[in-house]
Amino acid sequence: MDIKAKITEIVDKIKKDPALKDEFMKDPEKAIEKVIGVDIPDGAVDSVVSGVKAKLAGDKLSGAVDTIKNLF
Repeated sequence: MDIKAKITEIVDKIKKDPALKDEFMKDPEKAIEKVIGVDIPDGAVDSVVSGVKAKLAGDKLSGAVDTIKNLF
């Protein structure tokens, strides 16, 4: 399994679905299980959760930087 590709897939789905984003914020493991359709043992998905959180945060930061660039 390509973890980076899965993270990108999960992030894309979370960004498109506000309810899924709320679920991810409350219980990341269960939200990821819902997206990929696989029951993952507790704690086994930590690296994926961390990657998704980082990518979501990075996308927000990137958007803020782009907005700032447009001001000048």
